[in-house]
Amino acid sequence: MTLLTEDQPCRFSAPDSPVASMEQYPVDSEHKEDCLDTMEASVFGAVEPPRRSRGRLIMHGTAMFGREFCYAVEAAFVTPVLLSVGLPRRLYSLVWLISPVLGFILQPVIGSASDYCRSSWGRRRPYILLLGILMLVGMTLFLNGDAVTTAVISDRNLKRTWAIVVVMFGVVLFDFAADFIDGPIKAYLFDVCSHRDKERGLHYHALLTGLGGACGYLIGAMDWGHSALGFILGSEYQVIYFFSSLTWGIFLTTHLFSIPEKPLMKEPSSDSCPSTSLLPEGPLHNGYGSVCKEPVALSDVRERTFSVLSEANAVTPSAKQPNSEVQKRMTLKSLLSAMVSMPSHYRCLCVTHLLGWTAFLCNMLFFTDFMGQIVYKGNPYAEHNSTAYTTYERGVEVGCWGLCINAVSSALYSYVQRLLLPYIGLKGLYFLGYFMFGLGTGLIGLFPNIVATLTLCCVFGVMSSTLYTIPFNLISEYHKAEEEQRKLGGDGVASEGRGTGMDCAALTCMVQLAQVIVGAGLGALVNLAGSVIVVVLSASTVSLIGCLFIAIFM
Repeated sequence: MTLLTEDQPCRFSAPDSPVASMEQYPVDSEHKEDCLDTMEASVFGAVEPPRRSRGRLIMHGTAMFGREFCYAVEAAFVTPVLLSVGLPRRLYSLVWLISPVLGFILQPVIGSASDYCRSSWGRRRPYILLLGILMLVGMTLFLNGDAVTTAVISDRNLKRTWAIVVVMFGVVLFDFAADFIDGPIKAYLFDVCSHRDKERGLHYHALLTGLGGACGYLIGAMDWGHSALGFILGSEYQVIYFFSSLTWGIFLTTHLFSIPEKPLMKEPSSDSCPSTSLLPEGPLHNGYGSVCKEPVALSDVRERTFSVLSEANAVTPSAKQPNSEVQKRMTLKSLLSAMVSMPSHYRCLCVTHLLGWTAFLCNMLFFTDFMGQIVYKGNPYAEHNSTAYTTYERGVEVGCWGLCINAVSSALYSYVQRLLLPYIGLKGLYFLGYFMFGLGTGLIGLFPNIVATLTLCCVFGVMSSTLYTIPFNLISEYHKAEEEQRKLGGDGVASEGRGTGMDCAALTCMVQLAQVIVGAGLGALVNLAGSVIVVVLSASTVSLIGCLFIAIFM
């Protein structure tokens, strides 16, 4: 029996008949070892990647620093910018809902597309580069939309309309790309690192995420309007844009060149190794993350045996036409079907992630308003020259410093996680993060004073670091266990055909869904309760529910 080629089809004997001779199927001895090595890699899976240095892992994590830096700038300036261009209040919810709705629908497509991308630059980096450019374009329109429309359009009413359109489009585009890019970044880390390096890399991600957020909030807290840079560039928003675009451009480039990424399927020439020109696409059965495949038409092959060589020689029409197969894989219907049929432990992880992000966003999106109205007892609807409004503004400024404390504590807690991991494990860390956040936000809501609130902002960082690391560590553990099961010949039906891009995308979908829930429901809840204090109490309640879910179902 020989490896299958187009010129010489392989004939299999009956399952119960012995193989008489191998001489009638000669193999070129010059390339036999290369062919067998390639075949073995394709059948048994890729060899574990080499150990990565600390510098490489930090370079890989710089994308998270730049992304969180830009996120912090958006969080600090989105309301002032939208107010300055005259956006009606009734459209605020529309701005916050468009991006997560699009993300929830399209995120699985991006994740699966990156799983099967055959670019010579690798599977993940082309998508990271594209989404990074979209982030930069969105930030450009968001922070410079008013200035551009003012310079181009002279009519006041027309300028106001176009300024609202441009700024809203920039906010939605930035949120869309910044939310999407997290999945490919995590999948890129999983593809190029060993299991131990994945854990180290996720910790560096959490560290740099916290530092990036802290730097972004600090840049936003400074008064650049009266500085020399503000005079040169034109306004405070242009200065912020200059720092943000420079930071994102440098760190995105550093990230893209951090660790080499191998292409998904680099087909060798037929002369050097004819048997490997058709790489196996996997077993015939379908599982989570795969799509329904057409029956394999092999007239000369009887029932598939348990022989590894038979698996390696199985040829499907899609093997000769990989592009059409990729198109079949990436249909929205098949991807949604794959997510619905995910294994129970992945489904529990997604529900837990949804509860965590819902609680976290409940608190973070309205925290500065809570500080201004509840802690400082200001009034955002008072006259702008009144004491009540000035007090509210002061509370918002202190709230920004509280968010900076959150970012710093997130970076520090990423190291505490590494110390606690051997003692309480991933599930313990997951439970601890949710419990501390639920307890802390509950105390803030029950006892709202300045010192206690700023002190308890540390628990926000604990939750942030937990949400950015533990779920993806669990994904890595699940994949490692499934890979070991496949190597031992276990029944891995549910895991075949699934990629890390799909799993990371499923988690990111929960973030989008949490934004939809918070954006659509929290405003009505505040109006019903008549006080912003319900925000932190809701965050505490949802987080504690997440604790129970982790303890019972994870």
